[in-house]
Amino acid sequence: MREILVEGRTLPETYHKALLALHRDGEVTDCADWNTTQKEVSMTMHVLEPLAEPAISKCFIGGPRELEQYRMEMLDGILDFEVAKGNWAYTYHLRYADQVPFIIDELKRNPSSRRAVMTIRDKEADMGSEDPACLQHIQYFIRDGKLCCKVMFRSNDACKASFMNAFALIQLQKRIAESLGVTVGDYTHRANSYHCYEKDFQMLDNYVRLIEKEGLDGPVFDYEDGWDEIMEEEREGILQQVEELKNH
Repeated sequence: MREILVEGRTLPETYHKALLALHRDGEVTDCADWNTTQKEVSMTMHVLEPLAEPAISKCFIGGPRELEQYRMEMLDGILDFEVAKGNWAYTYHLRYADQVPFIIDELKRNPSSRRAVMTIRDKEADMGSEDPACLQHIQYFIRDGKLCCKVMFRSNDACKASFMNAFALIQLQKRIAESLGVTVGDYTHRANSYHCYEKDFQMLDNYVRLIEKEGLDGPVFDYEDGWDEIMEEEREGILQQVEELKNH
């Protein structure tokens, strides 16, 4: 399996480099669990300034509402009830939320600690599951007065998930940094299988054509130049929809 490392200043720049590398260097392999094939590499994305603008890529499915809902799922657990209802096997928020106090306490105890790790994988639940967690662990470091974040996915859908995953995890990094009174450092996103399913090959081709046409920093939006306000405006509608789901 090809090992790829891409690095960029912003999240969109780094993500676009990852899509180009997958398109160029990905190997087509079987994906028997889903009765299909996939284009696949092992990918590490290193984002030097995770909060820098432009922060939004045009190369993901959805818009402000979908991104805000995912951010709220990841950070606030708005859909955690789906697990109790038996509709979902897990949420990332349920897997990590009770570990955040340890992360904060550990890094206050020892800012140079290498022990600030949140485990997302649940051995009992995930072994043999048809829907095991893709995100496996999150580790935080304070270096040079900045909170750095490193995450590892066993499997990550390049076209349909990885941008939203990274965006939300960076927002979580920001929240923890604020609790610690430090600034945000770099963000590293590792996917052992960074892939695109056969049914989405055309989507990947379209993203690549757009990036090649407009450049790495072309198909982007500034988060703080409208998207943040639009996403905030979507929250009320999202929460209404969540209440409907709870009562369904």
